[in-house]
Amino acid sequence: MLKFIKGHMETIAGIEIYPILSLLIFFVFFVLLFWWVFTARKDYIERMEQIPLETENDQLI
Repeated sequence: MLKFIKGHMETIAGIEIYPILSLLIFFVFFVLLFWWVFTARKDYIERMEQIPLETENDQLI
């Protein structure tokens, strides 16, 4: 089955760019995600940590 798919994909002109683009998008996304995590303000992170623990009464005040 894989031989059939591989053989079919080799006939498409310019297809070799798609794996490179997907790797580049994946890499850039995670580099930006790590950058955001390490540069996020601590008070913002602490506020987001507390959201699941709040009750409806706490949110109204």
